[in-house]
Amino acid sequence: MSTIDPTARIEDGAVIGEGTTIGPYCVIGSHVVIGANCKLIAHVHVTAQTTIGDGCIIYPFVSLGTPPQALSYRGELTRLEIGRDCTIREQVTMNAGSAGGGGVTRVGDRGYFMNCAHVGHDCQVGNDVIFATSATLGGHCEIGDFVFIGGLSAVHQRTRIGPQVMIGGVCGVRGDVIPFGLVNGQYATLEGLNIIGMKRRKFTRDRLATVRLFYQKLFHGPGIFAERLSAVQPMAKDDPAIGEILAFIGRGAHRALCLPADNRHGQ
Repeated sequence: MSTIDPTARIEDGAVIGEGTTIGPYCVIGSHVVIGANCKLIAHVHVTAQTTIGDGCIIYPFVSLGTPPQALSYRGELTRLEIGRDCTIREQVTMNAGSAGGGGVTRVGDRGYFMNCAHVGHDCQVGNDVIFATSATLGGHCEIGDFVFIGGLSAVHQRTRIGPQVMIGGVCGVRGDVIPFGLVNGQYATLEGLNIIGMKRRKFTRDRLATVRLFYQKLFHGPGIFAERLSAVQPMAKDDPAIGEILAFIGRGAHRALCLPADNRHGQ
């Protein structure tokens, strides 16, 4: 059975999963679906067409599914989808999607969102991410699996962050970050590869050496960036990670690439 505190307000139509606990002073809207074995500790606000997967723990003063912070919003009922086994700490906010952006914001499984983190409208966030304190996404961002975003860092709207990226603290990220990238600096620059994260994902020494060689040729070789990018295309066959990075670059649309500080003049 689910347990609902008598001070909580659950609107007609909301679905509360088996074994879920709704704590004091929570407010749950009529279109909300909460999975099994979740725990909303207290003072949690959930609205719009929000679905929350099984096993999530949500701390006080979290607000989920509130309208997109977009001037084009006209009151449409849009969605927020949160995966299973997420931990969402105090004062995190996640907005529902907008009609102009597909109408849905998605957050994957097993995410850990520290206090005051924000997921903007129409963002697509992968699995196993960690958002440190006050990490912020503008609208329409795409965040891959196993991404870490440091405290007080902000990602510009429509920016893509590839899988297994690490973004340091107090970074302003204005360009797409390649998979496996390591980013730092007030105006974020690419500092190298996320070697620690790659080792955690079981990259062997040989694989690391291969991807490092590719990285050096692409970002620090002779000539302008476009020439280097063309020259390294055959290396896609050398390792799946290289193919993933090249495919990511090829899909670029809205934002320029985040580049090393000494490479920006060579685009």
